[in-house]
Amino acid sequence: MTFAVDIISSIEFDRTGDHLATGDRGGRVVLFERTYTRDHDGNRRDLEKMDFPITRHPEFRYKTEFQSHEPEFDYLKSLEIEEKINKIRWCQSANGALFLLSTNDKTIKFWKVHEKKVKKICDMNVDPAKAAGNGPVVGPSIPTSYKPYTANGGCLDKPLGLSNDFSFPPGGVPSLRLPVVLTSNEMSLVPRCRRIYAHAHDYHINSISNNSDGETFISADDLRINLWNLEISNQSFNIVDVKPANMEDLTEVITSAEFHPTHCHMLAYSSSRGSIRLVDMRQSALCDSHSKLFEEQEVPGSRSFFTEIIASISDIKFAKDGRYILSRDYMTLKLWDINMDSGPVSTFQVHEYLRPKLCDMYENDSIFDKFECCLSGDGLRVATGSYSNLFRVFGCSSEASTDATTLEASKNPMRRQVQTPSRPSRSLGTLSRGFRRGADSSGVDTNGNAFDFTTKLLHLAWHPTENSLACAASNSLYMYYA
Repeated sequence: MTFAVDIISSIEFDRTGDHLATGDRGGRVVLFERTYTRDHDGNRRDLEKMDFPITRHPEFRYKTEFQSHEPEFDYLKSLEIEEKINKIRWCQSANGALFLLSTNDKTIKFWKVHEKKVKKICDMNVDPAKAAGNGPVVGPSIPTSYKPYTANGGCLDKPLGLSNDFSFPPGGVPSLRLPVVLTSNEMSLVPRCRRIYAHAHDYHINSISNNSDGETFISADDLRINLWNLEISNQSFNIVDVKPANMEDLTEVITSAEFHPTHCHMLAYSSSRGSIRLVDMRQSALCDSHSKLFEEQEVPGSRSFFTEIIASISDIKFAKDGRYILSRDYMTLKLWDINMDSGPVSTFQVHEYLRPKLCDMYENDSIFDKFECCLSGDGLRVATGSYSNLFRVFGCSSEASTDATTLEASKNPMRRQVQTPSRPSRSLGTLSRGFRRGADSSGVDTNGNAFDFTTKLLHLAWHPTENSLACAASNSLYMYYA
């Protein structure tokens, strides 16, 4: 049975790919670490020096978990703030400790996870052969004039309690057991919340993103983007504000924001109208005016009631080199070149088969689902989620934009027969724990099975250095390898 609090709501690799973090609706953050080999001990660098082969596919094991957020209540607005983790972002590690940011709808927290030695008692000041519990020690070394004492050192022939004429007997109190040797051989992972960044957003936080300078990050809600310093939690700077003077004039909201991976002065944010704005913070303190605008021109005669809804961008990601931006709206994936603002360089059809069913999707609110997207570290592949716990992987070339590999996140991925694509596609090579399936415009797969719109694969992340993908289906985490 799956509980709502266990459903994964965020997933993120760190910059090295050695650690993976997930957040769930219960406000918990779970960390996994990579294991490089089963046959040899040691880290990757040591194995490379010894020419030991490293495991081909990255494998991850459970590391630790902690409660990041708790449910809260805003008494001024009579609003309940749920503990669900919206986003997780890794920060630069230092001195063997891991640092990460996590956020729910209102509050961002800066966490440090480090190893701490656990101290244990290994020797006492009383020989266990001569002592029984905390009672008196029997032996020839005790003088005949020795008076009986209680376990805590009190004298039995005097009233209990401290007095000015109290004195310890010669040789001390033999029945008082104290540790004399402590050992700290075992290590324990300790999470600690270093800072809390709160009370800066009137609307729900949808994005956080680290800057390449390692000192600042941004947080975005529907109408504003704030700039923070990691070391200062009581002050932030509003750099983007799209709130009109009259809320009736509001035409679009911010849906996602991301820092450029290498240029610390550049960031991009998307809107509900399908546009992406590139901002240069060197131009002004308030970045309401963008340096570049990326949007696709509407085809004449194609406008309908659902046009603006399906055009809303749910997620954007920069490529590793910062040259391209990947965006995800309800129907498609789009790849944009930041040097060319006339239109996307590639468009990948994801939900084209749902176009005849948009009325049904609107009635059950599925049309408002927010799917994430990701790019491979080499920039040759893009991926995004879909329904029935499926996700689709595309090759980044204009001629292959209609070809996709469709995989299912499942514990038993080979339970159905693998289908051969009707036309050549850019395959992922040998797929582990995954299988291919196709879909036609009728809304059923090539096996004749209807898609399940209640099971959604919203969150996924590509390993930064390997051809592997992590995706979350409900409360389960899956790894797929190319």
